Amino acid sequence: MTPDSPSPADDTAPADAAPRRVFRFAPSPNGYLHLGHARSALLNHDLARACGGRFLLRIEDLDLSRARPEFEAAIYEDLAWLGIEWEEPPRRQSEHFGDYERALERLQAMDLLYPCFCTRGEIAQAIGDNPGWPRDPDGAPLYPQTCRALEDEDIRRRLASGFNAALRLRTNQAVAQAAMMLGWREYGAADEPRDVRAEPMRWGDVVLARKDVPASYHLAVVVDDALQGVTDVVRGEDLMQATSLHRLLQVLLGLPAPDYRHHALILDAEGRKLSKSDGATALRALRGQGATPAQIREWVGVPAFGRG
Repeated sequence: MTPDSPSPADDTAPADAAPRRVFRFAPSPNGYLHLGHARSALLNHDLARACGGRFLLRIEDLDLSRARPEFEAAIYEDLAWLGIEWEEPPRRQSEHFGDYERALERLQAMDLLYPCFCTRGEIAQAIGDNPGWPRDPDGAPLYPQTCRALEDEDIRRRLASGFNAALRLRTNQAVAQAAMMLGWREYGAADEPRDVRAEPMRWGDVVLARKDVPASYHLAVVVDDALQGVTDVVRGEDLMQATSLHRLLQVLLGLPAPDYRHHALILDAEGRKLSKSDGATALRALRGQGATPAQIREWVGVPAFGRG
């Protein structure tokens, strides 16, 4: 798979000029933005300005059951209030399901996907009370590969009977097919790169698509970044382990590897990362209480562009 919808070229740049760096901020419209989002958005925006690059906005609305128009509208309002400008129009994932389907078809043609009919309850039952069962970097137990050995006839029968199937990656086979040492270039606070070795096997046989969601975050993000020409991925350190899986998918799909920068998270009083589901105070609420964009920058540790 190659990027078939490249971003428009910059006609103002000299023919022999180095390509412009491309940064992006990609929130989900399933709640209001909080201080953690502000840190990531401001870092991406400022880094793009510092190198004369481009800043893109992507709306990650894969899960249509949770996405809300009012939350998307609030994203635009909050970012504009912070002084962030982005190229129009934003990419909305819900308008590009075909891109993810083509990626899945390529992985399927490589015999790297298999249908999984297990419910969460059945997976939990298969694992039992085994305290030593391996877990992925997010803390979820690894899938026990119950459906990996299903015969073709059994798969056809289940599908014909209306059973819902998720598509899982044969991760060990995928790593073998990649046939290379996987890793990425990670930039720290001092802009000095270091090489990080990827460990995709830690994720087990991950789900890449479900009936109700046409692509997982892991698949969609690598496809989106490639099609948008993203050169620099700047996001929270909670996603650093996911980069191992993303590098595997990029290699399998023939997609370019961005540079990465995983920044520190903003934590609550209990030391947990800020979360919409945990009721983190929204930017719009802080704005309503009289906070200014300059104060937000101070609170998230991102000095005004050109200062600090």
